[in-house]
Amino acid sequence: MAEGLMKKLYGQRAYVQSAGVKNDMEVDGFSIAVCREMDIELSRHRSRSFDEMKEWGDDLGQFDLIVALSPASQRMALELTRHNHLEVEYWPILDPTGLGESREAKLAAYRQSRDQIRDRMIARFGPPSEPGAAGQGEGNSAAA
Repeated sequence: MAEGLMKKLYGQRAYVQSAGVKNDMEVDGFSIAVCREMDIELSRHRSRSFDEMKEWGDDLGQFDLIVALSPASQRMALELTRHNHLEVEYWPILDPTGLGESREAKLAAYRQSRDQIRDRMIARFGPPSEPGAAGQGEGNSAAA
């Protein structure tokens, strides 16, 4: 969800790669649904682990920032970057999995997580890019 939001808000201003402690493969259907509400398509998105990033040539040393969205990803990011000069931030975001009884209650929890991530991005990286300004700026970020 974070990678899709970052691309939607900031276009090509930064290279973003979504990663996690483990490979969850398929993106959760509720994440797909609440991102689609913002015209963000996640249905073909695949999550990868930090190990897979390394195998596929994404060297963590090429990134400027890792944003950890869970305590487990923060621990792993700090371990993986202890020899790199790479900033790691922890954003405590609601984990919506398992919350809510009905479909609408589950969607509400996922919307809350989506909006928390969006609000943190705007607070950290500034206002979203204007149309046509997607190529401005530089920097690399990985969301975990």
